[in-house]
Amino acid sequence: MIVNGPRQSGKTTLLNLFHDARGGSFRSLDDATTLRIASDDPAGFAAYGALPRVIDEIQRGGDALVLAIKYLVDRDNSKGQFVLSGSTRFLTVPTLSESLAGRAVFVELWPFAAAERFGVSGDFCGLLFAGRDSFAGADESRWSRQDYLRLVCAGGYPEVLGIDNPTLRQGWFEGYLSTVVLRDVASFAQIQHGDLIPRLLGMLAARAGGQTVIANLAADLQLNHVTVRNYLRYLDTVFLTGSVPAWSSNLNARLVKTPKVFPTDSGLAAHLLQVDLDGLAAPGHPAAGILVETFVYAELTRLLAASDLGATLYYFRDRNRREVDFLLEKRDGRVVGIEAKAASTVGPDDFRHLRWLEDRLGDRFAGGYVLYLGRQTYPLGNRMMALPLSAMWQHQGSSE
Repeated sequence: MIVNGPRQSGKTTLLNLFHDARGGSFRSLDDATTLRIASDDPAGFAAYGALPRVIDEIQRGGDALVLAIKYLVDRDNSKGQFVLSGSTRFLTVPTLSESLAGRAVFVELWPFAAAERFGVSGDFCGLLFAGRDSFAGADESRWSRQDYLRLVCAGGYPEVLGIDNPTLRQGWFEGYLSTVVLRDVASFAQIQHGDLIPRLLGMLAARAGGQTVIANLAADLQLNHVTVRNYLRYLDTVFLTGSVPAWSSNLNARLVKTPKVFPTDSGLAAHLLQVDLDGLAAPGHPAAGILVETFVYAELTRLLAASDLGATLYYFRDRNRREVDFLLEKRDGRVVGIEAKAASTVGPDDFRHLRWLEDRLGDRFAGGYVLYLGRQTYPLGNRMMALPLSAMWQHQGSSE
């Protein structure tokens, strides 16, 4: 098994809990001495220790260690010999010639979803497909706009959630970005302009939910297109960004096909945009909509990673400016549409593109939902419903 996910998402804690429960051996390549031993003798390192052999931050051991593990697994294909973790997308690290695909189960571990924080089940996506009756009779949400924005600015990194001081939180994010860029990215890529990677990430945060045009990014950074494309790939490899592919079902020949790119944590995005709760409190703040959509993206990604629903996340946009922020499509072809709004009220016009999609999909359309920062749950048509954002975690808790 390989547990992938961003740094500080809880992978080491999870592996330690596994080791405590199952025994075996545990080694972390974040330890300099352990890393040196693994680099000097990868075959001996891989073969040493009681089973299961738990190795944290495996990507730091490089290609030689991964090949040594592959050799052992190929000689003895019994299950559960190794539990590995990495802070990179293992299948896309350019310096690894062997991904262990076909020999390992891959699990993604993300920072906390709100449902985890408030101790409720993460079945929100399944409820969307079950239809609007799943949300009928819901109590009025206790969450205020201020509560929501506080949650959005905090994000989900476990360590950040324990930091109340804004200055200390800012320092944590700055140190986090420095560590990921200078250690994780530098471990598999030659970087000539490392100082520009956080700036590139900030530009992506400001454009979250929109089209990522490499030519525009390259011009703003005064870099060539190839370098910017590589840097975008590196950000994805270390889980700082994620992409949502465009959805197509031959509805229209004029579809936009460029993926949408998001920072993978709304707290990180708020830091990059240099906004905080006090700044966002003003109605109409230009970053509020971007951050709420980023938050919904992160929540859906985390819920789907822990679900057996079998749904894939997309977005829809055509060249006539019809757009639905997120679509979930199940293997049976049924589709749910989701709009994310940073407003405290919702009207019929907020459903116009969902209705357009419903008209064309017919019975494949399982429901359309607008998530907003208000308190009431109410229907707007046969398969449409306005939901407070807190429906994603059953309206539990409050940041107060």
